[in-house]
Amino acid sequence: MSDRKRKASSPEEPVCVLCGRAGGDPDIFGRTIGDGSVCTHEFCLIFAHIAFEERPPGEESMAFDHAVLAHRVKQANQKQCCVCGERGAAITCAESGCERSFHLPCAADGECITQYFGEHRSFCWEHRPRQAAVAAPAEDTSCVICQETVGDCPSYHTLVCPACTHTWFHRACIQQHALNAGTVCFRCPACRDSTVFCTEMSTMGIQIPARLVSFCQTVQMRRRERWACLPTDCCSRPGTRLSHQHVPQLHREAKNGGGVDE
Repeated sequence: MSDRKRKASSPEEPVCVLCGRAGGDPDIFGRTIGDGSVCTHEFCLIFAHIAFEERPPGEESMAFDHAVLAHRVKQANQKQCCVCGERGAAITCAESGCERSFHLPCAADGECITQYFGEHRSFCWEHRPRQAAVAAPAEDTSCVICQETVGDCPSYHTLVCPACTHTWFHRACIQQHALNAGTVCFRCPACRDSTVFCTEMSTMGIQIPARLVSFCQTVQMRRRERWACLPTDCCSRPGTRLSHQHVPQLHREAKNGGGVDE
């Protein structure tokens, strides 16, 4: 068994039929869906392009066609992951003519990209989108978030703000920043641009969840990144989650200096 898979700690612990992993970080895999006979991760379903529907509160959180899932698993078992070499790779590169496939847990190790918006496209290491050419970072340039040095050029692990073009950060650092900030508050830690910045980061495979930032997370980001927290950045209650249709309204309220209604 490869390192990407984690053995179930007990026979009762479900294993995702699409990636072969038991459990997993919800920020990476999404919710775990199962009915006793089959289990899968929310994002494994999405990037394998298997449709599902939300259920009303009190019922199973999501519903999907078991026949479609079984067919997709059968197809995946015929494909070898381009990263770990094992079969069962359900995510295929969106580049026309490319037949590379991979497991969701293998994406980062193989420098592959999954886009958490629109058509939810995925790309292998060769065909993943790259940032437009910019001047290489000066020697000893530090990540604006962790203060550790970055690479000497843009890469999978080293990204730059497309708006100010001089703020550099590690992929892992900006991803954690996005998970903390949420859609409403995510922006460049230096120039504070949000429109161009969010579009570029989403294209580069950064997941920006549709939720508000919590107060404690805002304090942590303020201390770590050394940038002033705007009053509208702290307008939410800890743990508040948003649906995508609420995001435009909250953007307008933030710009107008308003709060969030109950």
